[in-house]
Amino acid sequence: MNKLDNQVIIDRLQAVLGDKIQVLGEPHGLLAIQTEAAYILELLAFVKNDELLRLNYLTDITAVHYPQQEKQYAVVYHLHNLFQNIRVRVKVFIGGEQPSIPSATSVWQGANWMERETYDFFGIHFEGHPDLRRILNMDDLDVFPMRKEYPLEDPNRIDKKDFYFGR
Repeated sequence: MNKLDNQVIIDRLQAVLGDKIQVLGEPHGLLAIQTEAAYILELLAFVKNDELLRLNYLTDITAVHYPQQEKQYAVVYHLHNLFQNIRVRVKVFIGGEQPSIPSATSVWQGANWMERETYDFFGIHFEGHPDLRRILNMDDLDVFPMRKEYPLEDPNRIDKKDFYFGR
């Protein structure tokens, strides 16, 4: 078997999925690709079960909030080929008042708690998740703490006033 590298992964994905994926780049050698929410389960199932790629370990699911963009949320999947030590990052940009994406629990059962954590902190709904509820925060919390919707500091703090610093 030939050594798997980023170009082989790109070629294989483009041959099978075509326009359903876009290559975002290779920061620090880590291949980053993007797809739409409608294709995420197809992509995840393919890279997991493909004999060449074998990206069969889901390392993490998380999200990033970009409040200035039209699609404010990026759901990020980190996948790993344990046989050849290759990693791939998959991003899906979504938006809306209640952002949602299909649940990856049908592909990896281990996605269950990662999706619950992402829901808990970012408010992203994973459609088809077997038990989507808060996992770390209080159940009655009505905000999502990792969203960039609030000021970084309390404006009422007096120890941060300019006159204390001679300004």
